[in-house]
Parts: sequence; structure tokens; C-alpha cells
Amino acid sequence: MRTLGVPGRTATVLLAASIGVLATGTAQAQTGGTGSDGYWAVPPPYVSSYLPGDNGGRNSFDYQPKNACVTRDLGQQQVVLREKPWGQQYLQVDEAQQLVRAKTGAAGRGIRVAVIDTGVTRHPYLPNLEGGGDYVVAGDNGLNDCDGHGTEVAGIIAARTPADQIGFTGVAPDATIVSIRQSSQNYQKPDAGGATSGQQTGGRQQNDANGAGTTQTLAQAIVRAVNLHVDVINMSVDNCRPADGSITDGERAVQAAVRWAVDNNIVVVAAAGNTSESCPQNDQADPNRPRSIVTPPWFSDDVLSVAAIDENGGVAPFSVNGPWVSVAAPGTNIISLDPSKGSNQLANQTIENDKATPIQGTSFAAPYVAGVAALVAAQYPQLTARQIMNRIRVTAQHPGAQGGRDNFIGYGVVNPVAAVTAIVPSEEGVAADSAQQLPSGLPDDGAKDWTPMIVALAGTGGGLVVLLVVMFVMRTIRRTREAR
Repeated sequence: MRTLGVPGRTATVLLAASIGVLATGTAQAQTGGTGSDGYWAVPPPYVSSYLPGDNGGRNSFDYQPKNACVTRDLGQQQVVLREKPWGQQYLQVDEAQQLVRAKTGAAGRGIRVAVIDTGVTRHPYLPNLEGGGDYVVAGDNGLNDCDGHGTEVAGIIAARTPADQIGFTGVAPDATIVSIRQSSQNYQKPDAGGATSGQQTGGRQQNDANGAGTTQTLAQAIVRAVNLHVDVINMSVDNCRPADGSITDGERAVQAAVRWAVDNNIVVVAAAGNTSESCPQNDQADPNRPRSIVTPPWFSDDVLSVAAIDENGGVAPFSVNGPWVSVAAPGTNIISLDPSKGSNQLANQTIENDKATPIQGTSFAAPYVAGVAALVAAQYPQLTARQIMNRIRVTAQHPGAQGGRDNFIGYGVVNPVAAVTAIVPSEEGVAADSAQQLPSGLPDDGAKDWTPMIVALAGTGGGLVVLLVVMFVMRTIRRTREAR
């Protein structure tokens, strides 16, 4: 068991973990256009001048703690989870790993995955872990996870668990995690004051004083990951706001940063976002005029945006819909690493409003896809980042929608086995498929010669006339004889 402490109280839960969701932006909104100009579903053009530096992997100031960090009560009885997570079985992760190991000898070895999140706590099942920077506390290096969220995300990507002990495993257990702490719900600005009770889910708006993390520092963290030469970036933190036809400086910085990352051959994966009071679902009549805009998923030309499905294979109700959704992955009833310092256990619950609830969110669907990207990168080292992103899209289990995608799960649920084995035509120089009218196999319809039919019909008609005449004559003769 572990406990989550906040001022004045302590909440206890079986193998719990944090679910923090959103990092926010502080830049002032700029009105660069209106909805009719395409600033709703489609972002404005990329502007390279907004690309920030990484500021040395540090923020310009230290956030201050407001809640106690995730801890584990060593006096309580441990509960060991030995079942294999449903998402791992649903995606056939083990089979995909076997295929990659057969070719490379490992499952993601040599691939570096940046986790831009709430930090990653050291855990026995994360042997390949590096600190990459800290935008919350300048003196740290990304290896302190006060919230627990980033540790759980990292576990889904690259946890290496004993084969004879636990069914749970990371998607790419031989990959290296590079942790960059960029946000936290347990820290706030020095002048914010006050404290909130417990972890929170849902959207936080820009200039939010109740947490650490802005779109500007998110952009800096992305650039930091590029400078650290990672192969994949996972962002399970994002910003949701009303779609009002504007774009902020912070959003422009993120847009420039993700373009910079992909241009430097790095696969960028981001959570699609979770609905909340401040982030309403995009269920309006016109899908091209969404109610909510989520960053970084909004910049889908350069980002694999990941929606969440539940155990029935349906779209999770909290998963934000939108034209930018790329693919989907499991996002409910998650099992991952217990993020408490000193723990060697797993987690399957979190504290929300003083209650133990299952871990869920698009935050935990994204790392499944980041792990698949790591496997693909290891399996096909010659592929570029855009080719890897395209391979994940085209091998997904497409929905029955026009064009093979929709606004709920994008191009479909990710398919790890297909992603590491399929032949993708574009990689072989083969043109993409296009609709064609297929021949029936019958001879062409030539000009009709109606003469035989006319002769046949004329002969038939003449025969009928003769027959009628004969019948008339015979009937007349018969009646004459009877009259006598």
C-alpha cells in the first residue's frame, strides 16, 4: 500500500499512483484569424521564429511545493499484482516484442525515449533511466516524481519486470527513458498561495496558479529532448482551451518545437487529452469547428495524437475527440509501476477526491504508442521519424469510416505486431492505392445487329397467323358439319 499526503490529511490506497494530466501555457492569446479562416480544427501555419531554446533544461524560477509527494506506507501489507494488463494482451505486446527480439536480439535496445512529464522516480524495473532536465525545481534533474504520473507513463513504455514473477511489462523494455520534469500538480508559483486537496484531473487554463508547467516550458522541454538526441518523445501532458480562432505565443512555441523535433528525426507522441469542465467534449455538429483545442495534438502534422479505448474496444468517454486524433490505445484500468520512492511494486489505483479510483486517461494510452514507436525504430533503423509515424498509422486497425479514419480513434487502434512486420508500400517506393473501376471479365458491349432477331420475330409472327387461320377454318368446317 502507499499513501498520498496533503496538508492536514493523509489518504491511503492500495498500490496507488497519481494521474496528473495537463500542463498549461502562460502566453497572451493572439488573434491570428477566425474560425472561418481555419484556426479551429486546422492550426495556423508554422512559424520557425517561435522556436525557443531549452534554457539549459531549467526554468527561470523554482516552483514551490504545495502538497506532499506520493509516498508508500511501509507499515501496510503489500499487494502484489501478478495479472497481465488487459491492454498488453489486447495489443499483443508480447508477440511484437518476440518478433523484434528475433531480429535485433532485444526489444528496443539503443532507443532513447524522452518522457516529458512530472518526472520519473527510480524503480528497480526501470534499469535504463536517465535524468534530462527539470523545469519545476532547478536543482533537480527530472528524477523526482512528486505526482507519480511520469513514473507510471515511463513504466508502460519501458518497464523491465522479472519474467517469472509478473505478467506486466513495458512495451519496449530494453529502451532507455530520459526523464524531463516539466509539470506538477503538487507545485505552484511562489506567489500563488493556498493549496488544493488531492490530485486533480481535467483541464487547467493558462496562467493557472494551482500547478507547475506552461506551454512555453513544454516547448523548451521538447527542444531539450532534441538536444539530448532522443529517438522518441512522449508527452502525456497537454493544454486544453476553448476553440476561439486564436493561437497563443506558447502554442506557437510548441508548434515550432514539435516541427523541430520531427525534422531532427524524432517521433513525437502526445496524449489526445481528457474531457473536464474546462475542456468540454468535441461533440458539436461540425467536426471542423471543435469546442476545445488541445495542444500539442492540435499540430497533428508533426504529432501522433493518441486517444483512449476501454476494455470493450470502444472509445473511452473521457477521450477528447478531434480531427487531429491519429491513433488509439488502451487507456482504462491501467497497471504500471508504483511511483512511490523505495517501492518495487506495481500500481493500479490513484487517489481522486479522497477516493481510490483506477488509473485511466489518454495520458496512459500515449505511452503504449511511444513504446511501439521504439520497437519500430529498433526494427527498422533506416526509417525516418515521419516514416515511423506513418507506419504506425497505416498498420492501425482502421475504423469503418470514409478514408479509414474518424475523429474518435483516428486511423484506428495501434497494432504493434503489424507495425513491426507489415510491408508498407510507401517505404518500398510503391504509389499509394487509389480507387479503380475493375473489369467484369465479359466481352465489350459492341454494336447490336438486330436483323436475326427481326427475322426470328417475323417468322414467329407469321407462323402464329397461319396457325390462327388454320384453327379458324377447322372450327368453321366443324360447325358446318354439325349444322347438317
